Amino acid sequence: MERRHPFKELDALTPEIWDRILETNLRGPFLLARGFASELRRHKAGRIVNIASIAGVAPGGSSIAYAVSKAALIHLTHCLAVTLSPEVTVNCVAPGLVEGTRMAERVPEAMRQMARAQSVLGQTGSVDDIAQLVVAYCRMDSVTGQTIVVDGGNPMAMH
Repeated sequence: MERRHPFKELDALTPEIWDRILETNLRGPFLLARGFASELRRHKAGRIVNIASIAGVAPGGSSIAYAVSKAALIHLTHCLAVTLSPEVTVNCVAPGLVEGTRMAERVPEAMRQMARAQSVLGQTGSVDDIAQLVVAYCRMDSVTGQTIVVDGGNPMAMH
């Protein structure tokens, strides 16, 4: 199954592919949050941490559908933060390229080098930093509705 549908190849992005990507990246997290909401509220200390992508912040990634689904997941994070407050916090991590992952291995070396070169830290995000951020979100009581990009400091994603 071809997973990349470059932005310029709009005709290759069929409605079926669009639906499958949004089903996975947006509907899945919505249904999980909806399914657990009452139990999380009951315990008055629930935490939801969504994993989006830098593609949800700035156009990029494997396809328009992917980028749109991740942007929508970031906004779903905002909406759920309002909906589930004050009992549940909802936050998001938006990784850029994370070297050492299967996804990064599918990216051509030239693109990996460009990601490192564009980063102010000269490196891409790390699995460890993403995991630590998720844990930090789970420990915080006064942070909700936030998205942090983990990408080594690419100025394109800084807000």
